[in-house]
Amino acid sequence: MSHKPVPSVTISIIVPLYNEEGSLKVLHQQIREELTAKELEPYEILFINDGSKDSSLSILKELQQVDPSIRIINFYRNYGKAAALATGFQLCKGEYIVTMDADLQDDPKEISRFITMAEEKQLDLISGWKQKRYDSLEKRVPSKLFNYVVSIFGGIRLHDFNCGLKFYRKRVVKCLNHLIYGEMHRFIPLLAYWNGFAVGEMVVQHRPRTFGKSKYGLFRYFHGLIDLLSLTLLNRFRTRPMHIFGALGMLTLFPGIIINIIFLLEWIITQELHVRPIMIIGISLVTVAIQFFSLGFISDMILQRSAREITYNFNELYSTQSNAPYKSSA
Repeated sequence: MSHKPVPSVTISIIVPLYNEEGSLKVLHQQIREELTAKELEPYEILFINDGSKDSSLSILKELQQVDPSIRIINFYRNYGKAAALATGFQLCKGEYIVTMDADLQDDPKEISRFITMAEEKQLDLISGWKQKRYDSLEKRVPSKLFNYVVSIFGGIRLHDFNCGLKFYRKRVVKCLNHLIYGEMHRFIPLLAYWNGFAVGEMVVQHRPRTFGKSKYGLFRYFHGLIDLLSLTLLNRFRTRPMHIFGALGMLTLFPGIIINIIFLLEWIITQELHVRPIMIIGISLVTVAIQFFSLGFISDMILQRSAREITYNFNELYSTQSNAPYKSSA
């Protein structure tokens, strides 16, 4: 008896949601109509229910009865958008992936435009740009400032890093999935760019909110800038941690040595040594410098050990698959 092969999924739509009961049916209908009209089949729609307390889950189950392409991932509590996206990236099967919010502010008709642009310009990730926004001024101004700062530090100019409407090729989400945690979802285009993928942006329609209310406050931009600092340091110094810890050590070591030399000379000349706050500061600076150098040294040791283990595992894999010992070309 022959079995018909299961066709691969063309596109996966990932929709994180939290308390969006009013918009789900309309959103599903719009997505389904767009994918069917543009012949983007077979497809799957992953609804990631991030611990909703309303009737969102029951509505999703009703929709699943009439549309088997729907997949529901239900969190028992609210973990945040990054966790929802990371789970969707891990479970999706499509060659193309589109993420969008569930509040109807993202237009599903942009999906086919994403694919067309990606194929024409050979892009791996396209970030939506809400050029005309219907948000309040208190949200638009911090958003513009945030995007400007991220562009400067990240080295890639995008107008809207935080737009929920984005397009990805499968290889991008599978590569970056382990990096999406905390609130790092807003830096996905930056992470993709740093990892060598071709990143672009496309102007998308931003529709006024008709259901529910915004789940984000102004503090997310403050948290985002802290995350940006962390990402920048990790990206620049992850393979050479001593460079950052050593630099910090030098900044504290030299002032500490100068202060201590001054007090040493005073002790030699006057044969008296009076403990003063500046002397304690000098000793503290040297102590902190030693700690920075120690952290850098330990980090380098950990990094070298990890590199040796990765090389060893690769050699074992090569030997197992080829039935021959691995030989270096050097």
